[in-house]
Formats: sequence, C-alpha cells, structure tokens
Amino acid sequence: MSITLTTWSLEQTSPSDLRPATPPEGDGIAVRRAEVPSPEFARFLYTAVGGDIHWTDRLGLTYRQWQEIVEKPGSEIWVAYDRGTPAGYLELDAQENGVVEIVYFGLIPAFRGRRIGGHLLSCGTARAWDLAERWPDREPTERVWLHTCSLDGEHAVANYERRGFRLFDTKVERAEETRTPGPWPGAHA
Repeated sequence: MSITLTTWSLEQTSPSDLRPATPPEGDGIAVRRAEVPSPEFARFLYTAVGGDIHWTDRLGLTYRQWQEIVEKPGSEIWVAYDRGTPAGYLELDAQENGVVEIVYFGLIPAFRGRRIGGHLLSCGTARAWDLAERWPDREPTERVWLHTCSLDGEHAVANYERRGFRLFDTKVERAEETRTPGPWPGAHA
C-alpha cells in the first residue's frame, strides 16, 4: 500500500540555539555515553526504540556493518537510563566541515510520555556541540542537524523545535508502507 511520507530536516547553527528541556523530576534518570563500541548494544537500541515506528533501514545490516557504524571516529551513542534500565538513545555522526548529524533519537515505548525525550535530546545535542573536545582530530562543530518523518512519533517535530532546532527543508513523497517490525519479529503482531 502506498502512503504519503513527509520528511522534515531541522538544524541548529550555534550552541546558543539549544534550549534545554527541564530534566525529569527525581534522580532516577541519567544520560551516559556508551563508550565501548558494541554492535550488539547499538542494534538492541535501534530495534527497541524504532520497532514500532517503522525503523527498518538498518535491520538488514551485517554485524560488520554495525561494527563500522559504532567504531567510526566521531560516532557516539548517548543512552538515557531510568534507574539503570535503557530508556532510549541518541546517535551522533560527525561529518565533514564541522557538521554533526543526530542520526537516530528516540525512546523505548514504555518510557515515552515521561519527559525523558526532551532531556535526552537536550543532553545529546549539547554533546554534538562539544564533540570535538572528545575527538581531537575533528573540527569544532558548526552545525547540528537531523531529519524526522511522518512515521516517527507524533510529537517529534515539536520536541525538536522546542529544543531550538529550525526547519530548513520539507520533502513529501509517495512510499510503500512497511509492516511495523517490532523490536524482534512478532513482538508487536
């Protein structure tokens, strides 16, 4: 079945663009970098977060391809934890000319709607801006960008805009609807 797919691209061009969210109440939420590159952990996060919102582009990747993603210099995964349990993640990809892309961002379904997403996005965006401090061979960040689409969560664009991202491109196209895979086959049948 064919659907209309809208893709929005948003950016920040200065660290001062970031408008951080108020952290969730309580002391159980922590955002930490996954410092040991792990293809298994990266794939777990990808499927757990994106399984119900049509993230399928990486499902066919081999172990080696996942390894190349997580071991790429300037690639970082930042994970939100709720009392020690992974709640969601944000993946950064350092590109040429001081550009950093937020490649993936989202929460595992059970953790959505609890103000964790805005906090994670704030922390991850701040880490995009200071990425060169952790990767001395990288140029200082000049631009942070991302894209989201109409298959992502209904509050995605508004969350990005609240954090200070500005829309710079919109594309509308026809696409074939894919079955929502769940975090593993049959999980959301």
